Amino acid sequence: MYYLLKPIAPLIKKLLPKIYLEEPGRIFGYDKKKLKGLKDKYKGERCFIIGNGPSLNLIDTSKLNDEYAFGVNAFFYKTRETGYKPYFYCVEDTDVMKDNLEEINKFDTKYKFFPSIYKKYITNRKNTYFFNMNRSFYEPRSKKFEVPSFSKDCSQRVFCGQSVTIINLQLAYYLGFSEVYLVGMDFSYVIPDSAIVKGKDIESTEDDPNHFHPEYFGKGKKWHDPKLHNVLKSYINCREVYEADGRKIYNSTVGGKLEVFERKEFNSLFDQ
Repeated sequence: MYYLLKPIAPLIKKLLPKIYLEEPGRIFGYDKKKLKGLKDKYKGERCFIIGNGPSLNLIDTSKLNDEYAFGVNAFFYKTRETGYKPYFYCVEDTDVMKDNLEEINKFDTKYKFFPSIYKKYITNRKNTYFFNMNRSFYEPRSKKFEVPSFSKDCSQRVFCGQSVTIINLQLAYYLGFSEVYLVGMDFSYVIPDSAIVKGKDIESTEDDPNHFHPEYFGKGKKWHDPKLHNVLKSYINCREVYEADGRKIYNSTVGGKLEVFERKEFNSLFDQ
């Protein structure tokens, strides 16, 4: 569908600007039927959503071998180090996708989730689900610009919220998980003085101090201001949705600055 419509994309953008900017998946297609088959597949289970902060190096990821866990973005660096591979894998960020395309296509997990706008980049589609990503949170012309939203039906759409974690929290909800534990969510960033900043774009000129591996956003890689104040708004919204349905999000990060979720010490979650 994408390749058939690509030549007339400018016309679609002109005639349907709101849909084109906010939910291109409705035009170019996504895996609606396949996603419907995942609803409540893990109802009542617990899962882990793994952030990529430096604190991830302080936990034993092998404890997650028999757990349902979401890995994101350049998690493959951790897999190289430890052999651990998450059950689910997701990428939202365009720079991450373009800078790591070969690694992302090589990375095989039980389930992989990508916005449908990345179909053209993903050649290894084994176990892959493309979802309709609503990006109104990022679109200044939208009434929902920087306003948190939460989708309970990921077969329809999944909302952006300044962090891929927000997408994972919606997917985890849709899959039926009743308890979610966050790890590696340091919620703290620095922009090195050596970085090249051009508008919203940041290019690293040295090792990455903000993630578990120095090459994550290392020399030559591009990233954006994480806008933690926006991430915080989205986290609070996710917490409220979960708790209204009798579900719970916990923070099991070692240290860090994220305090909107009740904390539970990581090692205490496993049989000793």
